[in-house]
Amino acid sequence: MQLSKLESEIAQLIIESLNLEDVTPDQIDPEAPLFGDGLGLDSIDALELALTLSRRYGVQIKSDDSNTREIFANLRSLASHIEANRTDT
Repeated sequence: MQLSKLESEIAQLIIESLNLEDVTPDQIDPEAPLFGDGLGLDSIDALELALTLSRRYGVQIKSDDSNTREIFANLRSLASHIEANRTDT
């Protein structure tokens, strides 16, 4: 599946901030789960990723937000949330 520019950028941030070796942005399916069976991230990864995204895009993703699961469901939903809420533009 083809990644949008923002999806590719976020995929690269995920790889770099979480030190995922042997993974390239184009290997991340934008609709595959980021946690569990998909990319295999865990709650600590979510915290690190939220901090990285906050610094880069000005987007606040709080662990107690009721939409957090949906936001982090996959790369595409994460990119949609960032696109709608970013403050770095």
